[in-house]
Amino acid sequence: MTMRARDVVPARGEEATPVQEHASWGFAEGDEIARGLHAVRLLGGGNVYEAYLAWADDLLALVVAKILRPDRVDRPAALAAIAAEASLLETLSHPVLVRSFGATVHGPRPHVVLEYLDGPRLSTLLRTSVVAVEQVLSLGLQLCSAAHYLSTRAVVHLDVKPRNIIMGGPPRLVDLSVAKRFDELAAVSAPIGTTAYMAPEQCDLRLFGELGPPADVWGVGVTLYHALAKRSPFPKPVRDPEAPLEQRYPQLVHDPEPLPRGIPVPFAELIVHTLARRPAERPAAADLAAELEPLVASLPRPRLGRMRPGGRRTL
Repeated sequence: MTMRARDVVPARGEEATPVQEHASWGFAEGDEIARGLHAVRLLGGGNVYEAYLAWADDLLALVVAKILRPDRVDRPAALAAIAAEASLLETLSHPVLVRSFGATVHGPRPHVVLEYLDGPRLSTLLRTSVVAVEQVLSLGLQLCSAAHYLSTRAVVHLDVKPRNIIMGGPPRLVDLSVAKRFDELAAVSAPIGTTAYMAPEQCDLRLFGELGPPADVWGVGVTLYHALAKRSPFPKPVRDPEAPLEQRYPQLVHDPEPLPRGIPVPFAELIVHTLARRPAERPAAADLAAELEPLVASLPRPRLGRMRPGGRRTL
């Protein structure tokens, strides 16, 4: 998985920032990160974590080691966050979610061992090339399958965005750093996620009581919009923390801009539906998938998946 400094989401509720003056383990190729886990090269990092491409002796395979930075290993909040992520990953298994191969959250180098995904991030593709409408349609169906699965496991990802999608076969949703179980949502006390992709209920304290699976549907919708339009559906946010909430989070008061011409009308309408300001007015992930399936099924051959009984496609 090609990870860059600016692509890695930090601890819960923080904005991703480029690696600058953060403490680093400085592992060279061959250095032992933990027993049986050897560094290959640094992939990137954020405020709280470093990510290394590593070799796992027990798997005889390349993996990603996501490690707390050395100046974070004695901070209770950082230790609690990596332990929560590791515990969550242990309970999840889905074709569109990154897999975990274990974790060591106690000791000198708390880390999670993740699947290495060899493919570009959607964010990288959007900077360097045009993503076809057909590819975005299929991506939407895959993301819906992941969002629906998470909801059935009482989990909300809360950070669905192009930087957290690896464009492989199938695409994969990564980074559960800010994910929450349903029973943890009541404790959220600050905006959580990445500003441009946050649902209104992730932005405003007064709306936190509505946090749930519709927030991931919003993230899917903004991601698909960005993939098609190569821009956000909302005005650029003001970065000043003293600015009014509506300027820092324009999605609280602005409707999405129209999508470019040439997008199939049924697809455009579905995306707009995901961006309803009130969570109750957005489709559930499963319902959105059901609406996308006939659009994907109508794509030129080769078609992905097999038909379910009754004519509906599997993913």
